[in-house]
Amino acid sequence: MLWLFVGGWRWLAVRGVLAILFGVATLVWPGVTLWVLILLWGAFMLVDGAFGLVAAITDRVERNRGWWALAGIAGIAAGVIALVWPGVTALALLFIIAAWALIVGISQLATAVRLRKEIEHDWVIALTGVLSVALAVVLFASPGAGVLAITWAIGWFATLFGVLLCVLAWRVWRQSRERSQADLASR
Repeated sequence: MLWLFVGGWRWLAVRGVLAILFGVATLVWPGVTLWVLILLWGAFMLVDGAFGLVAAITDRVERNRGWWALAGIAGIAAGVIALVWPGVTALALLFIIAAWALIVGISQLATAVRLRKEIEHDWVIALTGVLSVALAVVLFASPGAGVLAITWAIGWFATLFGVLLCVLAWRVWRQSRERSQADLASR
């Protein structure tokens, strides 16, 4: 039942791996120019948003579909803005990233609250939400921080967020496998 709410373990795994790759690339090349960061982040947002939106549309999600769709649309919008206006200032990019992180964080926390009685280990979903909201707060609270500091914050966030999504994907896969085995055994 958990996969109905979070888009299936494959979607989570793909999103997690993409987030890890983006985060590691950002950490490995911290001196990346703002333009390249905007393009990388814009591409990441488009793909991540598309996966979120596809999960909301194609899966048989009965609850939380709106939250997943909102997070997907926010990601796509943020990616389009970053790619259409690559000359955007560092401050504007910071606020776009912070707004996206806040929307995703709130949607993850809402999902964790709704699922708390239905699944085990819902803390992973809640932790991704807390991590996203924390990034938003840090970025909104210190907009004058240098581009390098922002790059590092985004790199660590994306890496940790990706790891948590992969952990959640593994848990969803394991839970679905256990249920499949229990169904076979009961026949």
